[in-house]
Amino acid sequence: MTAPDEHPADLPECPSAQSGGLLPDELRAWMVLLAATGAVEQRLRAVVKERLDVSHDEFLVLCLLAEQPAGLRMTRIAELLGRPKTRLTYQIACLQHAGLVTRKSVCGDKRGVEVVLTEKARRLLTEASEPLSETVVQALGRIMGPAQREAMWALLPDATEPSGTE
Repeated sequence: MTAPDEHPADLPECPSAQSGGLLPDELRAWMVLLAATGAVEQRLRAVVKERLDVSHDEFLVLCLLAEQPAGLRMTRIAELLGRPKTRLTYQIACLQHAGLVTRKSVCGDKRGVEVVLTEKARRLLTEASEPLSETVVQALGRIMGPAQREAMWALLPDATEPSGTE
């Protein structure tokens, strides 16, 4: 990990971002994506815990639900996160105990359970969105070189290149 006071411009690009090696472009892109994801997750953990008082995995569930006002079935959440259903059941129980989600049976399906964000969760996510967003931008700026950052920013809606990452 880099020192917190290191300037991103002083950091080399992710080694996988450089061409000329054995890997085809698709695998190099995948490695850059993995490095970026790891950097973001590592930096987000502390901010998520401080702002929302949930684990990183529970935060991922909240993020999925934030985009689905009607909620999602437990099986779909497990599928999207690549998590075993038993592990997800524990995470949902923790979120429900914290008052951040509700669970309800799906009409017409005895085994189906749908999970929905509570207003408390929506309020907390709204309040935490700016520091969480800044954390993502900073983490991406530290792991990617200029070309990768430019490509990434093009994928993010309404994102502006953070100052000091050139």
